[in-house]
Amino acid sequence: MKSLTSTELRQLYLDFFRSKGHAIIASASLIPENDPTVLFTTAGMHPLVPYLMGEKHPEGTRLADVQKCVRTGDIDEVGDPSHCTFFEMLGNWSLGDYFKKESIAYSWEFLTSEEWLGIDPARLHFTCFAGDADAPRDTVAHDRWVEMGVDPSHIVYLPKKNNWWGPAGQTGPCGPDTEIFYDTGRPACGPDCKAGCDCGKYLEIWNNVFMEYNKVADGVFEPLRQKNVDTGMGLDRTVATLQGVESVYDTDAFTGILATIASLSGKNYKDSDETIRAFRIIADHIRCATFLLGDQRGVTPSNVDQGYILRRLIRRAIRFATKLGIPDGRLCEVAEAVIRQYGDFYTELSENRDKIISELDKEQQRFANALRKGTREFERLAAQLCGKCIGGEDAFHLYDTFGFPIEFTVELAAEQGLTVDTEGFQAAFEAHQKKSQAGAEQRFKGGLADNSEATTALHTATHLLQAGLRKVLKDENVAQKGSNITAERLRFDFSFPRKVTPEELREVEAFVNEAIQADVAVSCEEMTVEEAKASGAIGLFESRYGAKVKVYTVPGYSKEICGGPHVQHTGQLGRFKIKKEEASSAGVRRIKAVLIHE
Repeated sequence: MKSLTSTELRQLYLDFFRSKGHAIIASASLIPENDPTVLFTTAGMHPLVPYLMGEKHPEGTRLADVQKCVRTGDIDEVGDPSHCTFFEMLGNWSLGDYFKKESIAYSWEFLTSEEWLGIDPARLHFTCFAGDADAPRDTVAHDRWVEMGVDPSHIVYLPKKNNWWGPAGQTGPCGPDTEIFYDTGRPACGPDCKAGCDCGKYLEIWNNVFMEYNKVADGVFEPLRQKNVDTGMGLDRTVATLQGVESVYDTDAFTGILATIASLSGKNYKDSDETIRAFRIIADHIRCATFLLGDQRGVTPSNVDQGYILRRLIRRAIRFATKLGIPDGRLCEVAEAVIRQYGDFYTELSENRDKIISELDKEQQRFANALRKGTREFERLAAQLCGKCIGGEDAFHLYDTFGFPIEFTVELAAEQGLTVDTEGFQAAFEAHQKKSQAGAEQRFKGGLADNSEATTALHTATHLLQAGLRKVLKDENVAQKGSNITAERLRFDFSFPRKVTPEELREVEAFVNEAIQADVAVSCEEMTVEEAKASGAIGLFESRYGAKVKVYTVPGYSKEICGGPHVQHTGQLGRFKIKKEEASSAGVRRIKAVLIHE
């Protein structure tokens, strides 16, 4: 088995699939475009949903990539050997091209061939979908592994909760998967310990998803028009396997980051279980924060949506840095280590270095101020209690109003002989969460898989809105910073330093409605990134040199790189109406608008 660095594995994977006729595409942004169903790109398939649903991809039907992903649902697990909030997913895709047999053969060759990874086949184990009322048992995948030479005793059938992927939102493409595990050599936890057991003996390294269904709004799984393959191999986990280390944090990807934390804290990474956990949380959270701050679509700390998650990650890292004795304001040096590790491949980190460091520094200062205010409020409470318990509501007030972590409250209380009603705090926290999530079912519906007439029309209207803003505000630096479309409305975030005046908004509305009344045809062309730039198209030029993109043109009004879908004629849109303009974050404004059909 080859021992590869993260950089070497990344390149070897892309080289392998290039040799199998796959076009190499760049990672999409961590901020999904036009998708209200999730805050972040959570899987490699997320940016490709329109193509899984039948849209033609400009690079063809065979694709491979390394996709940046963020998942925060299990943030409390960060610090164990395998969980990270940010991760890289190696993926290969078949859009109506090859299917199960070819996909499994490719995975087997890449994993076991001496030319590629050279893993001992005897260390590999597999799971397949057991079948249920929605879809049959996946005997095709099972039998294909056996054909490749796998011992049938190394293959386990598991139910949907284990061997089914998707949809990314509440509806969309999905299907059974076959997962590949590496036997770490640890003792079995019992006689029934097999692939899929969570005792730690078997480490999942690759997941081949066979997208053959579309889950619709009523919960029915309908066959997709085209059968697709979507695979995902976690880079960190696979490198840990190849390097023979127990944790993803012990791979070369984290070496420089952990060394920086050690230098700042004066402590060693493996001094104790407590330092191990603190080092890992700081490394993971600052790595994730660095990628979010440096992303093409730009995220900054705030109290809502992606900005709230970013703020939580930074402040949690600060809390653990404080425990290690790292001086205030020094986490920017950890971010510098992240940029050194990843900046050559993810060039947006190097290009946006100044923004990353500046925003991280400002958030550290904001949190320090919040802690000072929170400490004063805590001392006021403590003086009133005189040796009693700090109630759950009061502890939550410290957290919600001052950003004061419950752990800080417990520690300070113990120093003064007080206790804290942590159960009451948790109840107040959960009640607040439920209140924040009210209406979420309405908000987080549809998504990229929703190609309905309403969302398609609003997608085209968004292009016209951006063109109108650039014209009326006379600022070519106006650029999309986020887009969220449901069937009812569009929400568009854009870079601009001040409030847009009512008169300017009326002019933008008039521009869009003029384009609608002209009823011009919307055209789509495929061209290279360089050709798109030369033609005057706007958009995020994320793809590398030579890659093809789709350019949608509304003649005389708009020309933009986009994956679609769009209406055929602007006259199909109805009347455009801006409902609200407001600040989204520093230097970013937000417009909400609707289309009215009279």
